[in-house]
Amino acid sequence: QVQLVESGGGLVQAGGSLRLSCAASGHWFRFNGMGWFRQPLGKELEFVAGINWSTGSTAYVHSVEDRFTISGDNEQSTVNLQMNSLNVEDAAIYYCAAQSAGGRFVASIRDQYDYWGHGTQVTVSS
Repeated sequence: QVQLVESGGGLVQAGGSLRLSCAASGHWFRFNGMGWFRQPLGKELEFVAGINWSTGSTAYVHSVEDRFTISGDNEQSTVNLQMNSLNVEDAAIYYCAAQSAGGRFVASIRDQYDYWGHGTQVTVSS
């Protein structure tokens, strides 16, 4: 059974930084890609960042592309999200996701991902 476990969430002041990590276990195959989504309170799930392991390509939602950086190791099935210059709009539950098969493009749609973590809370105080 594939499991994804996020860590690194917490409370940070506006302008601060956090680093989220996600580790996968229980699989015998390499993922095609991994990504991060978030869901602010009362709002819909939103794609934040993703990485395609076959090409090394990354993609970000426009609101974070100059502040967040996704990285990781496909061999270790880990993915990280470095978040800088956080603002109150970034507060959400952040979910790690993994794509078992796909093309060479970064998956940015929820249904393209097969496995999900339980999420980690990020709170930003003004």
